[in-house]
Amino acid sequence: MARLFLLILSVFFVSGAAAREKVDLLTSIKPLQLIAAAVQDGVDEPAVLLPPGASAHHYALRPSDVRHLQAADLFYWIGPDMEVFLKPLVAGRHGASQQIQALPGLTLRHFGEAHAAHDDHDHDHDHGEHDHDHRPGSLDAHLWLLPANALVIAEKMAGDLAALDPTNAQRYQANLAAFRQRLSDLDQRLQARLARVGDQPFFVFHEAYDYFEAAYGLRHAGVFSAGGEAQPGARHVAQMRQRLQQAGPSCVFYEPPARPRLAQTLTRGLPVQLAELDALGSGITADARGYERLLESLGSTLAECLEGL
Repeated sequence: MARLFLLILSVFFVSGAAAREKVDLLTSIKPLQLIAAAVQDGVDEPAVLLPPGASAHHYALRPSDVRHLQAADLFYWIGPDMEVFLKPLVAGRHGASQQIQALPGLTLRHFGEAHAAHDDHDHDHDHGEHDHDHRPGSLDAHLWLLPANALVIAEKMAGDLAALDPTNAQRYQANLAAFRQRLSDLDQRLQARLARVGDQPFFVFHEAYDYFEAAYGLRHAGVFSAGGEAQPGARHVAQMRQRLQQAGPSCVFYEPPARPRLAQTLTRGLPVQLAELDALGSGITADARGYERLLESLGSTLAECLEGL
């Protein structure tokens, strides 16, 4: 009887220890959650702070969001160049936090680089034109759109998880190795498909894709930023429309959740195709292959529109 009691007691303590090993991993935005899901596959599921459609630049957290942020064991955010509203909250956390833009080993870009690095192209682009929030010389924080950066992030997450949950350390490393191989295969597929459309002109409403463009030999011909909700003046609209006319058949990409009203005005009567690009992967399921689906979706949308020109 005494042995049975001791056995029950030991099972209780072992199960309690296992329960404590559960790591509450929280990310600020969906793309980081997708990378974490690949690393945690088969062990746990990461959570995300910002809901679909929310702006990573400007968001008001609910009290429940703040509580989750304070309680999470691990928190990953891009950094103040994207989520400045998180800075004071992260400073007050007790758990481990990682500002992704500060990770060693990342390839970082700054606004204004994309077009200076493509002198062999002759697109009609004003090198001084940029998003209202993306001033030339400032860090381009959309760093997750480069597969090599996603791998650096995944390596950091795997190390952090193994430190907090050594029981599953081998699983995290195996997941990391599988993620690395799948990214390599995906990169080859994207290189092969997008190489055929590198010279086709396209325009964007948000300068968010420079990392992806640089990886696959693409280059947007212009950025149609409407400065948030404010509509640009008639003169500016006329100038943007003139650039579309000069480009000839082209693609214009906008972001969810809604097509900008400006898009219809700019493209009416012109040989332009409109399509949606989602750099945040709002509708993608957060599982082991979610990050790959994000890149595949971007690549397929770009290729399908540009191939149709």
